[in-house]
Amino acid sequence: MQYQTQGFSLDNSGRRIVVDPVTRIEGHMRIETNIDEHNVIRNAVSTGTMWRGLEVILKGRDPRDAWAFVERICGVCTGCHALASVRAVEDALQIQIPPNAHLIRELMAKTLQVHDHAVHFYHLHALDWVDIVNALKADPKKTSELQQMVSPAHPLSSPGYFRDVQSRIKKFVDSGQLGPFMNGYWGNKAYALPPEANLMAVTHYLEALDLQKEWVKIHTIFGGKNPHPNYLVGGVPCAINLDGDLAAGAPINMERLNFVKARIDEIIAFNNNVYLPDVLAIGTLYKQAGWLYGGGLAATNLMDYGDYPHVQYDKSTDQLPGGAILGGNWDEIHPVDPRDPEQVQEFVAHSWYKYADESRGLHPWDGVTEPHFELGPGTKGSRTALEQVDESAKYSWVKSPRWRGHAMEVGPLARYVLGYAHALKGNRYALRMKEQVDYSARMINQDVPKLLGFAPTELGLKQLLPTTIGRTLARAMESQYCGEMMLADWTELVDNIRNGDTSTANVEKWDPSTWPAEAKGAGPVAAPRGANCHWIRIKDGRIENYQCIVPSTWNGGPRDAKGQIGAFEAALLGMPVSDPEQPLEILRTLHSFDPCMACATHVMSPDGQELAKVTVR
Repeated sequence: MQYQTQGFSLDNSGRRIVVDPVTRIEGHMRIETNIDEHNVIRNAVSTGTMWRGLEVILKGRDPRDAWAFVERICGVCTGCHALASVRAVEDALQIQIPPNAHLIRELMAKTLQVHDHAVHFYHLHALDWVDIVNALKADPKKTSELQQMVSPAHPLSSPGYFRDVQSRIKKFVDSGQLGPFMNGYWGNKAYALPPEANLMAVTHYLEALDLQKEWVKIHTIFGGKNPHPNYLVGGVPCAINLDGDLAAGAPINMERLNFVKARIDEIIAFNNNVYLPDVLAIGTLYKQAGWLYGGGLAATNLMDYGDYPHVQYDKSTDQLPGGAILGGNWDEIHPVDPRDPEQVQEFVAHSWYKYADESRGLHPWDGVTEPHFELGPGTKGSRTALEQVDESAKYSWVKSPRWRGHAMEVGPLARYVLGYAHALKGNRYALRMKEQVDYSARMINQDVPKLLGFAPTELGLKQLLPTTIGRTLARAMESQYCGEMMLADWTELVDNIRNGDTSTANVEKWDPSTWPAEAKGAGPVAAPRGANCHWIRIKDGRIENYQCIVPSTWNGGPRDAKGQIGAFEAALLGMPVSDPEQPLEILRTLHSFDPCMACATHVMSPDGQELAKVTVR
């Protein structure tokens, strides 16, 4: 069947490719695509295969405890759901937290941002761009020259250093045990990097593996542990005592603050010398190869709530300014308010949930989470062994959130397009984001091609950014920006402490007897994967209703009652697949959103017969 939606042409005839599960950590996502006779994707169907159910678990509980439950939504983006939860409760009860608590929360949130982006690129997404085995063909001397061209400040760049890494990779291959590089699509013709770039990227994969475990120690200092650091309604649970003995109760003192500063310095150096230069080099090489796919909704509809205010509680000073862009019109930024029932709604026409009227959406304060699993008449397989879903019916455990009725893409790419648009309108808090975008575009269009011996080719921002390359680049820029903001937060925190302010919590409204009989609040957060918000209704001191719309709900939701497709589905349309038995391009584009799960691929013929099965760990 062929039909149009949101300017996209869909055709669900042709060969069906099933990718289930999709990603490299958790296996709760499935993608089905139809490809035509030229192996171009003409239809995409995104299915969430697990019901979370935490909204139901929270009913009747103490709102002050909600953060500890919802933090377990994800073990990768540790802390952003706890932060959204405490913000929602504080919004409902009108609790303002001390400046130090705000700064510590900012440091924890940005640590998560940096850590998550680096781990995502190097350990979850880079293998979609980088052919590990091909790195064995690299000349270490030429790899050193490449490193010094694209990142001359990085100290680890000698031929001997790269030769040692190459020897480590060779031992993996010769042993027949590739470890973390097992079961890749090595040798796939969709890879575009020369051996030297592959060796450089694998080397930095190993460097990032060592560094990321040091960065999360910032969470253990301020939040007691990682993953799932501790939070507190009214502030943060860590005490500041510059004279405190670490062995006597683990307060925050100067020794610990200096440790945090050292990690921030590492983060800034890695972003500047390794992460961003790698993405610029890889992006340039794939741009030169003509691989500019994966835009989808990024070219039209983008949204974020905004976060990281320069002045606490003043949204106009957000250093990641929010808003919505519709129809690709960067000249008009629509204000976004998660509390407005006319703006944010969730639909379930194609989700395994039940509403009284499924043609209408519900704002999260009125949200209903009633599971209703049923397969459409066109489904192939069974409830326990799905072969092909019926997208004309219900086909996902993910709801379909919409902003004023529109499907939206969220994430770092959305934030950077919004930041750029805000800067063009004179927003001084977004100027650093515009500087980063202009620099990166110049590097990809001109400087890096010259360094690598290519003729410079100019590609406008509206052609470069709404792509898989642009989505990956936005993460690297955001990691760099967050590292810089962390340094400013740390400096302000230390100045406050030196001036005698050691308060980290406001417990004036800790007693439920001081609360109103009924209250409702929203807690938006700029999570690593995009716009995250939790909504809470409190009645008689207990949770009456709790709803979360997480970034992958925005991006990975199924069609709505109008047939509008989500960001995952839209990003795959029109993309050629070089080898349907190894659909590397599908994984590359989906992983650029960072849905973050383990991976197995099934390729199906039109009649549902399995043609090949590939498992990627």
